[in-house]
Amino acid sequence: MSTIELKASNIKCGGCASAIQEGLGSLPGVTGVEVDIETGTVRIEGENPDRAAITAKLDELGYPVAA
Repeated sequence: MSTIELKASNIKCGGCASAIQEGLGSLPGVTGVEVDIETGTVRIEGENPDRAAITAKLDELGYPVAA
């Protein structure tokens, strides 16, 4: 099991968190997603989750990873 932690932009409410959890939860290898609305932190757990796919999905959902 591995964990990836990213800072994402535009996370403002519970609806944002739900959209991220649903969107990332559908990716292969992802077993859990936690979103901290206050800090904009997205924590992804899974069996070798693909960081590039996660970043691309966040961008597609409108929550790009902060540089």
